[in-house]
Amino acid sequence: MSSADGSISIVIVDDHALVRDGLNEILGAQPDLRVVGQAGNSADALTVVSRERPDIVLLDVEIPGAEAADTVHAMSRLSPDSKIIILSMYDGPQLLRRLFGAGIRGYLLKSVHQNELVAAVRSVHAEPERIVLSVSRDCLSQLDRSPREILTEREREVLELTAEALSNCQIASMLALTEATVKRHLRNVFIKLDAVSRIDAVNKAIAASLITPPARLRAEVPTRLTTAPAQPAERGSQAAVARQRTPGSSPGAPGRRYRPQG
Repeated sequence: MSSADGSISIVIVDDHALVRDGLNEILGAQPDLRVVGQAGNSADALTVVSRERPDIVLLDVEIPGAEAADTVHAMSRLSPDSKIIILSMYDGPQLLRRLFGAGIRGYLLKSVHQNELVAAVRSVHAEPERIVLSVSRDCLSQLDRSPREILTEREREVLELTAEALSNCQIASMLALTEATVKRHLRNVFIKLDAVSRIDAVNKAIAASLITPPARLRAEVPTRLTTAPAQPAERGSQAAVARQRTPGSSPGAPGRRYRPQG
């Protein structure tokens, strides 16, 4: 909460120490701004926010731990008067919808000038109903569209199979498409999600709730080596030991990670 001298108290949450140090230096140079805490993951962030009850929280959207929207909800319960401004490298409209629904007061790309950041902090603190937004024009144009309209049904199908680590050839076979068509759908997905790779596209789609995370990501638990029931053997009576297969490994090649093609 604001100090007796009227300065604005701020907590910085980012998993990169260099970024935190940079923000701390920028904000600390302002006479009316005061950094009261820092954190590098969602759990530590909740602890610091609960203790400090800051006026402003600068929250990196991709910190380790809970999803950003869940972290925002938790912060709001712990410190209802704290106003949360998201810092992000990208500006997907679906993610913006979720975060504004969670109660954030600002969303800034990390490419903003330091003067814009300082102005946003002061503006959000001074005006209770003010929302600060610094995103691309294309993102703004999509905010009024339904999330399901961003990707076509076929694009979602292709991306969900991509998330299962299938190759373009395998996806084409499963969906009765040509491999060239699969590549075209993925290219369109990359453009719509501003993704630079298959993994990037999958992560952004999951974060924006456009696709369902594959089972191997929903339950990331170690696979145990199991012993199969003893089978009769022509030579010897050794029990057959079931081979361990890791998520994403190709059939018949236990322990070897499958690498998607295309």
